[in-house]
Amino acid sequence: MIKVLKPGVQLTIQDKGRIGFRHLGISQTGCLDPYAQVIANRLIDNNDNEAVLEVTLGLCELQFEADTVIALQGADLNASLDDTPIYPGWSYEVKAKQILSFDTGRAGLRAYVAIKGGINVDEVMGSKSTDLNAGFGGLAGKALEAGDLISIASLDKPTKSFVKRGAITPPKLKMIRVHPSPHSLLLGNALIEQFTKIAFKVSHNSNRMGLRLAHENNLTHSHSLDSLGVSPGSIQLPPNGEPIVLLNDAQTTGGYPLLGTVIDADLHQFAQFRPGDSIEFKFVTLQQAALAKQKLNGHLSQLSLAIAHSQQ
Repeated sequence: MIKVLKPGVQLTIQDKGRIGFRHLGISQTGCLDPYAQVIANRLIDNNDNEAVLEVTLGLCELQFEADTVIALQGADLNASLDDTPIYPGWSYEVKAKQILSFDTGRAGLRAYVAIKGGINVDEVMGSKSTDLNAGFGGLAGKALEAGDLISIASLDKPTKSFVKRGAITPPKLKMIRVHPSPHSLLLGNALIEQFTKIAFKVSHNSNRMGLRLAHENNLTHSHSLDSLGVSPGSIQLPPNGEPIVLLNDAQTTGGYPLLGTVIDADLHQFAQFRPGDSIEFKFVTLQQAALAKQKLNGHLSQLSLAIAHSQQ
């Protein structure tokens, strides 16, 4: 078991989320930084989709009730194990009664904790992810609270066989690549071109549903549409001209025109943007988007090869 002493701003159980249910109005949910989830799980020989803890901003304390092995990935939120600093991108052995705590960091917003063997909660529609809006998945469909007990897998072997492993984190980007807008004719070339010339600031009014972008230019409009399907990565433009990048907990339909869609390889970057961070966008072709995805997957393949080599 892991006992939650302090949950911090938001602490949830997430895996890759629910795929294939958007036609039923079910949000994807899941880790906002799935690459951090995969890297953390590979460092401790878990399945890639094993559920992890998503720690938002920090200010969180967790007490382990049994020996285990963990891996940290994502933002550096000044974590420590008892009084010893520990860092993202590494695996660590943990003894019973040790306390994992997070302060907060100067860069990045979300850290991920993978536990050897995973977290024992029931799957709902094929996923252990917490859907905060619908109130299911994870632990009772809610963000974790002080006093909650999280069931974790027991170790098959004593931790004396533990081998510490590390991994490089994919670089953070400020220039985000985007598929072209399906509503460019409606919005007009001038507005679309202006969108790619603005340095946006991340608004405080952002969450797992969407990241709002502030700026001092004029992107206002008076267009309205019948509701259409949207997905994580869709960039909506409300009439007030402040774009919203939809994230994993977003609704499944919307009536605002779309400025474009963030390419799959860059969407995980939005997990780590903090209020006030600067973001710019540029349009890319399908081929460029596919190459970016291939490069990111190559990073994961290199990690797997390195781990396999270390076991020989």
